[in-house]
Amino acid sequence: MMDAIRDDLEQFEANLRTVVKSDVPFIEAIGDDLLAAGGKRLRPTLAFLANHALGGVTQHGMTVALSVELLHSASLLHDDLIDDADTRRGAEAAFRRYGNVVSVMSGDFLLARVLGLLADANHADFTRRMSETAAKVCEGEVRQFQMAALETWSMDEYYRVIDGKTADLLATAVAGPAILNHENRDVVNTFERFGLAYGRAFQLQDDRLDLMGTAEELGKPVGGDLREGKATHSVLQLIERGHEEAIGILRRHASEASDVERMRQLVKGEGADDLTVEAITQEIGAAQEALAGMPEGPEVDALGALVDRELQRLR
Repeated sequence: MMDAIRDDLEQFEANLRTVVKSDVPFIEAIGDDLLAAGGKRLRPTLAFLANHALGGVTQHGMTVALSVELLHSASLLHDDLIDDADTRRGAEAAFRRYGNVVSVMSGDFLLARVLGLLADANHADFTRRMSETAAKVCEGEVRQFQMAALETWSMDEYYRVIDGKTADLLATAVAGPAILNHENRDVVNTFERFGLAYGRAFQLQDDRLDLMGTAEELGKPVGGDLREGKATHSVLQLIERGHEEAIGILRRHASEASDVERMRQLVKGEGADDLTVEAITQEIGAAQEALAGMPEGPEVDALGALVDRELQRLR
């Protein structure tokens, strides 16, 4: 599926190494961790596929790929500290290894590198888009904390959280090349709609598996969101019905030994998981509809394969 952008991804890793280089050893070490961890590189993959689908300038795809990945990585450094996480991608979280100051300032260092990339691109519309996306990422994280702290649980708030945390950044990864290549607004909107719908499906599925999956699938214990007091889609189905037992589990952050398993039973037994699957399927349909408006070719087929993967994760 990724043959069309294999060279781009290899060059991306080399360019990322250059961008995160620092003569401060601790910052350099966190940059090395970022390179070694690798991950799925989903956001760069989306940027390169979109750029090739448009026949765009190679450097534009690289600018978007580096910008969104650095913004994402900076947010992870900050998120791990906020969430008091022990690990990230199977390795010890940066703030636990190097301390809070190093972790936060290294995240800020990555954001500073994004500013440099935007200056080099010299494209006001894309700079504005990245600014808006960065603000939405921050708002999404704070909104999630606020919803838990104030118990302002609602499905509308939840969707605003997942848009801010995930979908908006994926939409920028897909729409960014169209913006830099000066495509018309209809083209930009089509690519953006795909990114938003795919991003929502992706995050809905991740949240679902955090409760309904297995530790082997996740690489970590299930129920992490519950233990942090986060109300995800299926749990919110029960909360909005006024389900007292579910509300009690969420309020105490699933602190009792049987809480996570009990919530799994409630979500499954009362049809809330089925509604979450339905919501994911709807977002997948919206992504597929957006794909139909894109130019035909192997890159768009590859975007479709990513959507199909979300369908497979439902099984």
